[in-house]
Amino acid sequence: MVLSLPVSVLLFLLLGAVAGVLAGLLGVGGGLVLVAALAWLLPLMGIPQEAAMHAALASSLASIVLTAAASARAHHRRGSVMWPTVAWMVPGLLLGGWLGSGLAVRMDDGVLRYLVAGYCLVAAAQMLLGRRRATGADASPPPRGVGMSLAGSGIGALSAVIGIGGGSMTVPLLVALGSAPVRAVGTSSACGVAIGLASALGYAMHAPDGALPAHAIGYVYLPAAAGVAAASVFAAPLGTRLAHHLSGETLKRVFAGFLLLVGASLLLGA
Repeated sequence: MVLSLPVSVLLFLLLGAVAGVLAGLLGVGGGLVLVAALAWLLPLMGIPQEAAMHAALASSLASIVLTAAASARAHHRRGSVMWPTVAWMVPGLLLGGWLGSGLAVRMDDGVLRYLVAGYCLVAAAQMLLGRRRATGADASPPPRGVGMSLAGSGIGALSAVIGIGGGSMTVPLLVALGSAPVRAVGTSSACGVAIGLASALGYAMHAPDGALPAHAIGYVYLPAAAGVAAASVFAAPLGTRLAHHLSGETLKRVFAGFLLLVGASLLLGA
């Protein structure tokens, strides 16, 4: 069964709304849930099974650019984006995103699926079991320095392979360095814009000729990327409002439960 284009677009818009809320709430750009959902849906839309995971990753990252930008804008209005930290991380994020996408294009579909699922489970455990430093986080200065640039390169590379905006790495890192969870989420959203740009461009340019049958640039499936981005931009501010009304510990529990569900769905799909 192959879904019609109108039905496909409707599903992409629905996914975009969910991704937008998650972007504002958790700082992840909805990337993980998008990858899992698209890996299931794209073969129903004529995408070859062997290219479905690559297309899911690429399309998720392309949509994250606008999703993360909308989330970052909403967080900036509430003063929860640490721009000095963003400035230090962006060079590494751009380099890592480009290199990571080039590596992912050369990986088998099944390998990528297990990598994403395993990452979800490890990140969930870290969020549930890790302890936040007992510091005055709300008053602590934004993390800066070359170390943040180096961390950005690693986060960018792994995010490109996993198909996310990096929030599940950036948020725990910033929290561990003493930042308040809501400021970590806002800063992570801004960083996700750089990751999405570099990674999506990499998937578009590193892909073999004719990687997808139609409506695509490289591995970026344009109907999915556009539909998800269009809906997520309007939904992200809702997630941001929720984030500012939940405690840091509640955010961590929501984040961990979300990662466990996505990891399990990918393993079942494999």
